[in-house]
Amino acid sequence: MSVLCVVAHPDDEVIGVGGTLARHASDSDDIHVCILSDGVTSRYDDIDRDVRQQIEQRKQRSRDACDRLGVTSTSFHQFPDNQFDSVPLLEIVQTIEREIDTHEPDVVYTHHYSDLNVDHELACRATVTATRPLSDSGVDRVLAFETLSATEWSVTSPDNAFQPTSFVNIEETLDAKLDAISCYQDELREPPHPRTKTTIRNNAEVWGAKAGVPAAEPFSLLREVRR
Repeated sequence: MSVLCVVAHPDDEVIGVGGTLARHASDSDDIHVCILSDGVTSRYDDIDRDVRQQIEQRKQRSRDACDRLGVTSTSFHQFPDNQFDSVPLLEIVQTIEREIDTHEPDVVYTHHYSDLNVDHELACRATVTATRPLSDSGVDRVLAFETLSATEWSVTSPDNAFQPTSFVNIEETLDAKLDAISCYQDELREPPHPRTKTTIRNNAEVWGAKAGVPAAEPFSLLREVRR
């Protein structure tokens, strides 16, 4: 099986779907992570040498984290951080389409469309567009994941709230997820905050309890084609 994970920023792949990616790896699936932005530049007015070093450092941390999860390949793109709404959506769609053409995924994971972060919202919209069920598409499932501090902080309505319909048991891979998030130490926060290792573990255990397993990652099924 080939798997494609489309995320807005480095660290989203671990926070949102890290345990599931590690489970795919344990099943010997091919896993590809597409990261659309650097996750850094919106914090600064000027892109100087120090900022460029931070961008490269964040990329390396992503490679390290993905290695710990068993990811096959990781690609990086240069859409403006926290400003996806400043570029034509078509450009993001075409980037994802090229990733799909290259990796021919059976399953695609991405952000949920109701996330507070605009990059997450538009990454989802672009992914759904890029995976539209044309006759030559090999994508069987598109699933949206929860991203702590972006999904639960959004102001939702009954028609767009994150209501998971699928759960993946990550009891055996939760430690791999926590190990991978350690690569992003600068992105973790002091409690109380959603982005702590303790909260990430507790969140997985709560979702697991709701699904009847020890630990889980939740997903909203956006599209499924049974061939």
